[in-house]
Amino acid sequence: MTSTDSPRTLTVGHTDNSILIDADIEHVWAMTNDLASWPDLFTEYRSVEVLEQTDTWFRFRLTMHPDESGRTWSWVSERTLDPVAHEVRARRVEPGPFEFMDIRWTYTPEDGGTRMRWVQDFRMRPEAPIDTEAMTRRIDGNSKVQMSVIRQKVEAAAAERGAVG
Repeated sequence: MTSTDSPRTLTVGHTDNSILIDADIEHVWAMTNDLASWPDLFTEYRSVEVLEQTDTWFRFRLTMHPDESGRTWSWVSERTLDPVAHEVRARRVEPGPFEFMDIRWTYTPEDGGTRMRWVQDFRMRPEAPIDTEAMTRRIDGNSKVQMSVIRQKVEAAAAERGAVG
């Protein structure tokens, strides 16, 4: 490390969270990969605008609800779906305060339901208002909250459709 390097610019943030959802894998896959429904599925997103898409690739703009200071955050991401492997690779195209942000979603049948897992790797820019370590804690905590909300909504929809695992 040189004298101009900061530990916060070299650290890579990493989170790994999963949740077991009592619904079959095809239902969980379909519901969580329907971008248009994300403002209803997640509590943090105000809107999703799909900019370009193919059958398995999407470029889209996510806009969050205003934060505690009234600021609205928005960025463009890409998602590539592998419906055979039940895996999604995503990355921020407009990383904003991040140097990079890569996310891998996997779905695995387990105990009559589906295990949904999010692995996120990122690094904050040196000038970002929060460092990588603090953002890791924030993303880790928020992932747990969002996964719990998603589980409740997906399970309720599965019960209505009879798609329980």
